[in-house]
Amino acid sequence: MPQHQNSRYYSKINQRRYLFLVTIALGVLLNPLNSSMISVALTRLQHVFHLNFTSVSWLISTYYLASAIAQPVMGKIADTLGRKRVFLAGLVLVAVSSVTAPFAPSFGWLIALRLIQSIGSGAIYPAGMGIVRQYITQGQAQALAFLAVFSSGAAAFGPSIGGVLMHWGDWPSIFWVNFPFIVASLLLAVWILPSDRRQNLDGPDREPIRALIQKLDVWGIILFALAIIMSLLFLLSLAETIKWWSGLLAVASILVFYVWETQSQMPFINLRMFRQNMAFTWVLLQFVTVNTIFYSIFFGMPTYLQEVRQFSPQNTGLIMLCVAGFGVIMAPIAGRWVALSGSRPPLLLAGFCMTIGSTLFLVLHNQSPVWWLAINLSVLGFSNGFNNVGLQTALFQVTPQEIISAASGLFQTARYMGTILSTVLLGVLFGNHLSTHEVRLLGIVLAALGLCVIWMSWRLPKKCHNT
Repeated sequence: MPQHQNSRYYSKINQRRYLFLVTIALGVLLNPLNSSMISVALTRLQHVFHLNFTSVSWLISTYYLASAIAQPVMGKIADTLGRKRVFLAGLVLVAVSSVTAPFAPSFGWLIALRLIQSIGSGAIYPAGMGIVRQYITQGQAQALAFLAVFSSGAAAFGPSIGGVLMHWGDWPSIFWVNFPFIVASLLLAVWILPSDRRQNLDGPDREPIRALIQKLDVWGIILFALAIIMSLLFLLSLAETIKWWSGLLAVASILVFYVWETQSQMPFINLRMFRQNMAFTWVLLQFVTVNTIFYSIFFGMPTYLQEVRQFSPQNTGLIMLCVAGFGVIMAPIAGRWVALSGSRPPLLLAGFCMTIGSTLFLVLHNQSPVWWLAINLSVLGFSNGFNNVGLQTALFQVTPQEIISAASGLFQTARYMGTILSTVLLGVLFGNHLSTHEVRLLGIVLAALGLCVIWMSWRLPKKCHNT
């Protein structure tokens, strides 16, 4: 793109800065919104499709599996073919899945349409972030914070929104609610977002397509996906009849993936980075653990509140605000604390809150009043804001600037892996029977993980400055 044209775009975007950011934000929020709203619909979907919790939890685990793969892959495609093109294509995919999912004739079809939704929303995020980094040259940190409010707010309040929608429109409404965001983002994107440079994809040499295939490391992606799918099949089978063949295939896929990636010149995931920068590896492991705890509560408690305590979806969503609300409220406080003292103190406090909140499940009983449930969930929600801000800052501290984009992509993948592990844990504990006893067992497991979070937080430097 010519320099004078770039200057014209930068000037135009600065004049319409907030409209530009709202365009991106309306698309970016679709992934966290759709990943969290589904939590209050699981009980209803169990009854509609005559499933147990282990089976219906595939709606969650497959969504995050597809997102974990789609985001880095779509990021590479966006860099090669154009970020605006990928952003618009992602919106179209989400629209198609949202209009067809309510009419799914079977649970298998519903999973397939959720996968399309996940790939579409997974394309929007990296493309949108790439556009922001390219064209927002002043106040970039404030711009990213603005987008974070939309994405974290969508994830935090998704169960509450889903509860209201379930009350008035049953489970199809959690798909139809996407359309106002899709239409607004699509129209604004066509009008506001700068056009991509033209690509010669039809020339005789077709070099861009070959370069794209090489950059994507297709075999690495296939092996990665196969390893995750087989691992999920094995872990989810622990609640019923163990599928040993899936465990063997998982181990084999992981080994082949490791060999392939270490020998590839352009790997899908640079595995050497984990060994060369152990501090970075520990931050990712802590983020996986934190999200395993958080999403076990985020997806497990709505099912318990509806199945065992017989709360309506709407009331369940309101109770879950204790988790969501405190997470959003504490985020700006955590930002100031991290700026003054580094990541370690707030992350230690978050670990203590997660451990204490999980331990409180041990005194839960079938007649526990709503106010006690609110206190229990509030303690757990208190930690969420500290974890998100603290670990994001820790990531920037331990990661060299030249690989920060790749590291950020892996950071998001760590979030998804924690979410997938939470569905596996819930499938094992809640798969065949759900009562207060199973919730107490969940509390024991999560308290043990909380102690691991405290230990990992203690390993961080006492003072870290955001670079």
